Amino acid sequence: MADISAENISKYYRKSKKKKGEKITALDAITFSVEKGELFGIIGPDGAGKTSLFRVLTTLLLPDTGNATVSGHNVVKDYAAIRNIIGYMPGKFSLYLDLTVEENINFFATLFGTTVQKNYDLVKDIYKQIEPFKTRRAGDLSGGMKQKLALCCALIHKPVVLFLDEPTTGVDAVSRKEFWEMLKHLKEQGITILVSTPYMDEAVLCDRIALMQDAKMLSVDTPANIEKSYPDALFALKSDNMYKLLNDIHSYGQALSAFAFGEFIHVSSKKDDRTFEAGLKKYLEDKEHKELEIKSIRPDIEDCFIRLLKK
Repeated sequence: MADISAENISKYYRKSKKKKGEKITALDAITFSVEKGELFGIIGPDGAGKTSLFRVLTTLLLPDTGNATVSGHNVVKDYAAIRNIIGYMPGKFSLYLDLTVEENINFFATLFGTTVQKNYDLVKDIYKQIEPFKTRRAGDLSGGMKQKLALCCALIHKPVVLFLDEPTTGVDAVSRKEFWEMLKHLKEQGITILVSTPYMDEAVLCDRIALMQDAKMLSVDTPANIEKSYPDALFALKSDNMYKLLNDIHSYGQALSAFAFGEFIHVSSKKDDRTFEAGLKKYLEDKEHKELEIKSIRPDIEDCFIRLLKK
């Protein structure tokens, strides 16, 4: 049995108190499952519906339609049982700012009827990094340290399923890497992890992912399979005038799409069009582009996500 299961989950919010008939769709018939011991990622930008989905699965919101279970417990009927077996780390830091690191951890351990010593083996790798600051107030910690403290508090009662809503947003690159190393270690201990992130580069660190936008799931699969499913040929281009380059490519009738990716522009064409690269190069040279570079590349998760949005 899957540790997390959602079937046709929908959630609506009233657009305005004055206009009773108008609704905003936060979740639109969401269906997916997470297997026991799996590290599953929900990938999508702000406003995609990730937080609303997490709040439904952690029993903080009631779904308007559909059914969902966590470790076999229904999120509506068995909310009390679910709250005892999950760890939840919301996107916004929500621990007690006036309490010290040590006081916060002890408080959450007591709340669940356990002690830090009893479950120390589960959190020791994380706790060792924040232990030098155990007497410091939580409000005075850096962003990375706050996230590690929040993870400790979410784990201190040894949850079966761990929900992490954008845990690395606003955190420096080093802390992000350390955080994902911690998640790998927790996965090895058999904890099922559902994590959301707006960062496409974190998608490849998950066993499976769901690409989400505008309250809908666009694709659910392994990162490798999603990348393999990209049906078009893809090229990376740059020149001395990137703004003009992008506009000229948009005017080129054979290009299926063109988007800015860092220092390059990614351009797609039909996979079986062997003359596309040569034709595009000549077209751009005729447009007087200098220092023109064009090369064939493999699509990544972000390319796949943009194609699904366009589709």
